[in-house]
Amino acid sequence: MRLINANKVSEIIKDALIKINYELDNSLVTMLKKAKDKERSTLSKSILDDILQNQEIAKSRKAPLCQDTGVAVIFVEHGLDVRIDGNLYEAINTGVRLAYDEGYLRKSVVKHPFNRENTKDNTPAIIHTKLVEGDKVTFKIASKGAGSENMSKVVMLTPADGIDGVKKLVLDTVFDAGGKPCPPIIVGIGIGGNFEKSAMLAKEAILRDLEDSSDDPLIRSLENELLAEINALGVGPMGVGGETTCLAVKINTFPMHIASLPVAINIQCHSARHLEVVL
Repeated sequence: MRLINANKVSEIIKDALIKINYELDNSLVTMLKKAKDKERSTLSKSILDDILQNQEIAKSRKAPLCQDTGVAVIFVEHGLDVRIDGNLYEAINTGVRLAYDEGYLRKSVVKHPFNRENTKDNTPAIIHTKLVEGDKVTFKIASKGAGSENMSKVVMLTPADGIDGVKKLVLDTVFDAGGKPCPPIIVGIGIGGNFEKSAMLAKEAILRDLEDSSDDPLIRSLENELLAEINALGVGPMGVGGETTCLAVKINTFPMHIASLPVAINIQCHSARHLEVVL
């Protein structure tokens, strides 16, 4: 049985959260540059240029990419042959607390839905744990802002709605969101399971590699179709119109009840901040 000190967990959580709030992933920067080159609108091209300049400044000055430094969302894949020497959840939340303090990141978490008192350290993190084979622990770490999260949606369609119903729901959701989620966006879609499972699938979908695609030919085709149709909506960067509303569509699926077709749409702004770390 392999043993990992809880302090090590706190350290990697802290370092990852600071890093992703200061630096965009290289593949995302490449996509933004390609989008800028493709844009025909002077205003849209200028906005994409501003986004690219912003990420360069944030990286060089060690400053947050956005004032909304998000809620910490951690997906943990815990190997059966490894043990954390201490409380895993406490270790993760210690890492979050240190990151938001030492990294001068905005603390946005409130304790109660109505009195809105701030926790003052951005905890608790939202943690999802899965047991897997092996002696490693994988952490998929994200800072998820509210602007894009607030535009997300879960709808219980019926099987009769089919692919056309899913496409209409996604396109309507993106169009109605307009510039609020700070496009160009990444759209994560969860189809199947039940009410809560579909939302989990959608959240996991936005953490996928930007350059990957589904192994399922039907779903892969749907990802490509939706990407093209979302961009044809003309919402454009920051909602001012243009060629690029969406950078990627990722769809995850799961078996479901014969009478159900749950669909969750999790929208991610252009500042897609996530990182995978393996211990």
